[in-house]
Amino acid sequence: MIAGNELSLFPAFLWVVNFGSVFFGDKMMKVFKIDVHTHILPRDVPSWKDSFGYGGFIKLDHYKPCCARMVRDDGVQFRDIEENCWDPAVRIEEMDATGVGVQVLSTVPVMLNYWTKPDDGAEIARFLNDHIADVVNEFPLRFLGLGTLPMQDTDLAIRELERCKQLGLAGVQIGTNVNQLNLGEPQFFDVFAACERLGMAVFVHPWDMAGEKDMQKYWLPWLVGMPAEVSRAICSLIFSATLERLPDLRIMFAHGGGAFPATIGRIEHGFNVRPDLFTDNQHRPRKYLKSMYFDSLVHERSSLEYLIDLVGSDQIAMGSDYPFPLGEAEPGKLIDSLDVDDSIREMLLNGAALKWLGLERSRFRG
Repeated sequence: MIAGNELSLFPAFLWVVNFGSVFFGDKMMKVFKIDVHTHILPRDVPSWKDSFGYGGFIKLDHYKPCCARMVRDDGVQFRDIEENCWDPAVRIEEMDATGVGVQVLSTVPVMLNYWTKPDDGAEIARFLNDHIADVVNEFPLRFLGLGTLPMQDTDLAIRELERCKQLGLAGVQIGTNVNQLNLGEPQFFDVFAACERLGMAVFVHPWDMAGEKDMQKYWLPWLVGMPAEVSRAICSLIFSATLERLPDLRIMFAHGGGAFPATIGRIEHGFNVRPDLFTDNQHRPRKYLKSMYFDSLVHERSSLEYLIDLVGSDQIAMGSDYPFPLGEAEPGKLIDSLDVDDSIREMLLNGAALKWLGLERSRFRG
């Protein structure tokens, strides 16, 4: 049942939106949507510089009502955010306005802090994970949570992963590299193996892009670096045999897999013509197209149609990158533009997400 403090945020029409169908003119449409790619922050972030004795951390400057600046403790501004980045009530209002039933919450990737001392990174991860778990526990029908891990230390990462499981989080978000080490490096295998063992979903999000310092102009790190980063992560996990060794790992890649789907032909050709360079895994890259999930955030109908043809609708889940500007302002609008039958549409809007998360739709029926 819904907790009392949820009732005021649960308008009557939402029972229809989440658990049934609604009419648009004379057409009945399924609208249950799970948004697998959204980011959240606590309203107040501790001064980690004061706690740890060194700087480089993000803090929030609430310089006016309903708005804040994400600022590094050296004074360099990262980005402006609004209250929908920290206030669950505002998020729910905006979810209702766009017909989103459930958001999967993860931290803003700049908060991954893999560069910190391991114990300090673990403390930050605990703080962020406790916050996400609190939001999920307060609104269990509207939110699911992904934790963050101190990936710079394998033992600490696995310990926090196990704690995330105890907190009731559905999985974890991991960056595309850890201090420029590829995810396929041996020290990270045990973390992915623990995710498989514990049944925790993995969401791989680009951050700390290779070559970022060399392409600061024109927002190129976000426009060029991020797609390349996702492909880098996928290829490293394939060629290192991580995906081969962990066939039950439920792993999703943000931004539609970045550059990987569009360049799979080149990647496979390289594997074929230089087998001497791919000694850790003898299987062709295309084998793993059925081992991965992707979000739908590709921004163009033809790109989404191509991705569906490549991997199938049961491996693509609606993701918006809410509440940031490079995301989809109306989550699911691109999916709704497709000329597909209702079963495929429903798979894209919620079915693939449920498979990736290892959940049944009844989880959200109260």
